[in-house]
Amino acid sequence: MSSESSTFTVHTSLLFDSKTKSFVKDTSIVVDKAQGIIADIYKRKDDEEISVRAGDIDLRGKVVMPGFVDAHAHVFLHPYDEASSTVQERDESIVERVVRATNHLRLALLSGFTTYRDLGTEGMRSFDANLRDCVNRGLVPGPRLFVATECLASTGSYEVRHENVMATMPRIADVCDGVAEVRRAVRRRVGDGADVIKFYADYRRKIMRFPPPLVPPRDAPPFVMTGLNPAVTMFSQEEMDAIVEEARLADLPVAAHTTVTKSALMAIKAGVDSIEHCNEGNDQVLREMRRQGTIYVPTLSVIKKSADGPYFEDCLRRVKKAYDLGVRLAVGGDTGGPIPHGEGALEMELMITAGLPVVDVLEACMVGGWESCGKEKSGFLFGAVAKGYRADIIALAADPREDAGALRKVDFVMKDGRVWKQDGHPVGFVEEPPRAAADGSDWVHV
Repeated sequence: MSSESSTFTVHTSLLFDSKTKSFVKDTSIVVDKAQGIIADIYKRKDDEEISVRAGDIDLRGKVVMPGFVDAHAHVFLHPYDEASSTVQERDESIVERVVRATNHLRLALLSGFTTYRDLGTEGMRSFDANLRDCVNRGLVPGPRLFVATECLASTGSYEVRHENVMATMPRIADVCDGVAEVRRAVRRRVGDGADVIKFYADYRRKIMRFPPPLVPPRDAPPFVMTGLNPAVTMFSQEEMDAIVEEARLADLPVAAHTTVTKSALMAIKAGVDSIEHCNEGNDQVLREMRRQGTIYVPTLSVIKKSADGPYFEDCLRRVKKAYDLGVRLAVGGDTGGPIPHGEGALEMELMITAGLPVVDVLEACMVGGWESCGKEKSGFLFGAVAKGYRADIIALAADPREDAGALRKVDFVMKDGRVWKQDGHPVGFVEEPPRAAADGSDWVHV
């Protein structure tokens, strides 16, 4: 009696090695199906010695690489030109937002993103942790999720702003003030299941001094700075220090939303693991990030959507300067609000437009993405095709070194050793229906 093999082999003719930032030829990858990990990797002399068994996967002729990692996403948000963030947070039902999120996960996975770092539920409390658990239990297909639950913000800052003080608006942050309160807030996030702590180092706190028009455009930019409504620092240095210190006790990474130099420098001094956006930071910020080893997630996609033109060109130059200085980069477009899930490749395309080499952008996406999730403390090894790592493998129909649109031409997706896309088509999202009961059987399939 023969038993089904516990492993299968993926054969490649061109594989991107994210650790060495090189493309290697004629490599085969042995996958352990039960554990969902890469059991072995070996080089072939040539294709004449290849043996494709039943169950093996032949990806020769495609460009194979580790799954993409989006280091800054919001799975509960959909594009603001469909509905503003306020409308989504205030008017959409919990059920609608969960259903949308499951669709977003599917779109992300099929576009090659096998891991998402979700930085705030935007009004959905800690439901991202529940969604993560559903993915991990196999109830919902999607990227591996690392979640922040609710972000931390000080009083009167990151809130749904409105002029009717009698109305009740949804809560979109865990509000905390003072060293003792921020410690408690971090502990609440840890208790709710957060994988990463996110706080707002600055934001447009003074918006109600000069409120926008009564009916703003549906696709109003989410955080463009103006002279009347600049971003201002939201926590003291002592509060930021306490946030990071408390997160360290739980072995969790810390992400800081910053847009301006002052708050970015304070967050870096506190020891945060990543700086998000920083679209107005100066060279001093970049040098401090390099010195401290802080990861920079520039979110070019949201900035381009919000403020294309000279402002965006400045942001492109800043990212190139960061790269030239040796700042650690990760790839995340603030995916969800400004840009749809499933189009996360845009962030990599914009980094390439900024002047970064393709191999460095891919490495930032994969290895930098893993580092932004906490490295080994994340509990997983991913971001590389290597022995012992999660079997997150994708294949492109074109070479990104030659084709500017190649990162959108995802032909094959595997996560944890399970195939979700093959030959450009989704597979495995709907289970095959059970066979009809045999004649005379009392069993009824429901």
